[in-house]
Amino acid sequence: MSQSLRRMQYAVRGEVVLKADKLAAEGRKITYTNVGNPHAVGQQPITFYRQVLALCDLPASCGVDHPNASQLFPLDVLERARELRGIVGKGGTGSYTNSQGLAGIRKHVAEYILNRDGHSAYEGDIFLTNGASTGIEFILNGLISHDHDAIMIPIPQYPIYSALITKLGGRKIGYELDEELGWTVTEGELQRRLNEAKAKKLNVKGMALINPGNPTGQVLQRKDLEMICRFCARNGILLMADEVYQRNVYVKDRKFISAKKIAVETPGCENLELVSFHSTSKGLIGECGRRGGYMELHCIDPYVQSQIYKLASSALCSGVDGQLMTSLMVKGPAEGSDSYTLFVEEERAIFQSLQRRAKKMVDGLNRIDGITCNQAEGAMYAFPRVIIPQSAVDAAEASDQTPDTLYALSLLEETGICVVPASGFGQKKGRIGFRTTFLPPEDDLEVAIGEMARHHNFFCQKYS
Repeated sequence: MSQSLRRMQYAVRGEVVLKADKLAAEGRKITYTNVGNPHAVGQQPITFYRQVLALCDLPASCGVDHPNASQLFPLDVLERARELRGIVGKGGTGSYTNSQGLAGIRKHVAEYILNRDGHSAYEGDIFLTNGASTGIEFILNGLISHDHDAIMIPIPQYPIYSALITKLGGRKIGYELDEELGWTVTEGELQRRLNEAKAKKLNVKGMALINPGNPTGQVLQRKDLEMICRFCARNGILLMADEVYQRNVYVKDRKFISAKKIAVETPGCENLELVSFHSTSKGLIGECGRRGGYMELHCIDPYVQSQIYKLASSALCSGVDGQLMTSLMVKGPAEGSDSYTLFVEEERAIFQSLQRRAKKMVDGLNRIDGITCNQAEGAMYAFPRVIIPQSAVDAAEASDQTPDTLYALSLLEETGICVVPASGFGQKKGRIGFRTTFLPPEDDLEVAIGEMARHHNFFCQKYS
């Protein structure tokens, strides 16, 4: 079999999660905080989205054309469902679509990007995907052609990047985010890592940027984004902007700014090759199972784009329900329509709850002696640092484990809380910690923080 596949690791569903699944099968109550899966831990779906999707999937005779439809669904829901059914066509949601995605929905995405950034987007540059991860794989497939091709990735990073680069036989060049500076990256760090790669005769073709950050939760400021875009443009590096958490910004002194907007407005970045990714799995939607999303290509050579289309064609098309959800994500109910008030109320409730839980989780972790955690400015995770006795480090090494894996397995066995060791995100050697979501309900979160504190004391006493 492929040795690249054997070497591939995906930590968010790795050793600790496998152990959690085994314990759950044996009857243990497990709190899964290893993955950002909002509906699985209690977040409710937004009514407008589900109503429109239901009417798109139902046969017209018992849905949009039913005599009592207007008594069961708001008028704007019926109108939106009819619009989307028209875009899908006579084959309905059970048919294949164009490999790039339905043109009408790509038009909706282009309008959203224009409204967000103030700069034009074109439906021909947009690909609808099965979540952001499919788009990322498409681009990496196109970039990596030789075992000396390299991709720069943030450290810590979301493991989909390291997993796919390894599977495709490429090289990973980690650039370290500075925890002391709120998980930012400096130009000096980027240049140093690029120089090291060149010294090893590696061909750096792309760079991944995650904003807001996963697992670190930082929201990059404009000056940081300008520096990154100029660095990539100057060095002929394609920038992959993972922006799936763009709605998840919780602090008043930060706001999301897209890499596309920066690229268009920053001198020296006129020819920056950029691919941006967005998803229906995160934000305030949390519809992970729909597998919806898109990628936008900016300043990509037409021939290269045709090859990406060929790659998308080999997968036939993204899921139609995911495409419909993408349309709903970028084009909600109109202000003043029948569904608008409830839609705004549901979104506000989800956002405010996430904002409270982000603060509650970080504050709770920082109250535990021996654990520190930067503020979660955005995304859905806390990424604390853990101080443990040297004897625990020695025990982990003796059992051929990383110290944070030993800690995470102990936390799981003692409390039923499943987290991901920091080493799974490529964190630098010597930094011990884990990633946990703050998605569980607020009462459950209070209990989890208390259990984490109890476990930390237990663990340190065990190895003291």
